[in-house]
Amino acid sequence: MSGVEWWIAGRYLRSRRASRFVSLITLIAVSGVALGVMALIVVIGVMSGLQKDLREKILIANPHLRVLTYGEGLRLDDWAKTLATVRRDPHVVAAAPFVLSQGLLSAGHDYAEGVAVIGMERDTGRAAVTGLAKSFVSGDLRFATRERDVDGGVVIGRRLAQRLSVYPGNVVTLISPAGSKFNRAIGALVPRYWRFEVTGLFETGMYEYDNSYVVMPREVAQRFAGLGSAVTGIEVRVQDPWKAGEVARELETRLGYPYRALDWSAQNSQLFSALKLEKLAMAVILLLIVLVAAFNIVSTLTMTVGDRTKEIGILRAMGMTAGQIRRIFVTQGVVVGVVGTAVGAIGGVLLAAAVGTYHLISLDPTVYFIDHLPVDLAPTDVLTVIVASLAIAALATVYPSSQAARLEPVEAIRHE
Repeated sequence: MSGVEWWIAGRYLRSRRASRFVSLITLIAVSGVALGVMALIVVIGVMSGLQKDLREKILIANPHLRVLTYGEGLRLDDWAKTLATVRRDPHVVAAAPFVLSQGLLSAGHDYAEGVAVIGMERDTGRAAVTGLAKSFVSGDLRFATRERDVDGGVVIGRRLAQRLSVYPGNVVTLISPAGSKFNRAIGALVPRYWRFEVTGLFETGMYEYDNSYVVMPREVAQRFAGLGSAVTGIEVRVQDPWKAGEVARELETRLGYPYRALDWSAQNSQLFSALKLEKLAMAVILLLIVLVAAFNIVSTLTMTVGDRTKEIGILRAMGMTAGQIRRIFVTQGVVVGVVGTAVGAIGGVLLAAAVGTYHLISLDPTVYFIDHLPVDLAPTDVLTVIVASLAIAALATVYPSSQAARLEPVEAIRHE
């Protein structure tokens, strides 16, 4: 492209007294592209951040995969043999038995809270299957008690502790559905009451965990759930969380029926599928903003062609070819797209960084599991938005530039 074509395209972009309306439309087109690109970058960053943040928080208290059994109830009797088989897998970093049950927690009030009771090993080092040990506000997973007249120690989520006004060192009562006995005198089942000392508090940032999890030693949880020597299953940590599904299928094949393995993504498949679909839907909706801006580019160039018809005729009469005329208006549209995309990309990256760093948008953790909008802006996502915006802007120049190139010199000069 020659310097003359660049100079003419730049001259058409600059405002003149007779064409200020066209220049205003050009400014609106640039603003539309910028706003669309900025909104698209921020929304994609937020949706990616939600996926990443939820994944990380889910894996704080959840293992990469769990080995369970088919049949009624969650019960694994020969867990020692199964555990040894699982640990021999080269992809497995750590594995341990666990117990999962339900209970009612009371801190001496007139009401009790329904809680999920988790029994796990007293491991806080490299053998730990989950990252819960790194999320303690006070205490740890050693469950060391000071009270003698208790059934053991438990650690609970900070939100649950705040709701019940419970602090480390306090004694709470847990009611277990297992071990209930029928009292003939009153004609009803009498549940068993367990007394535990709160030995620690954890805060994962995941509302479900912090609000309803009670963790105790595995052997105590076995008695609490009425499992005897059995456990609920085996929890496993693998080398690569993204390959947990492949490892789960390998373990299922190796262990055979009645064993089954569920990885973390399968256990939360509905949540991540919804987030993925929402990210796609939001991207498509916001891409329409860029398309609207593209129509503004079409209208701007069409009006410019109408406003510059005589000049186009003179240029053609002076020897400029139809291809050169087409490139002039293509350049004008592309410049609008490039400027708008550049401004939008810079603004979008800065706004996304501000939202993620300063937690500008708060959320209700009871609904969204997290208390603010996280942002994870990948360079590939930004590059995809930029390329898509520039491609749309370039396509928007095809029709008006073709109309300008088809003008006949004599008719264009006579145009009123």
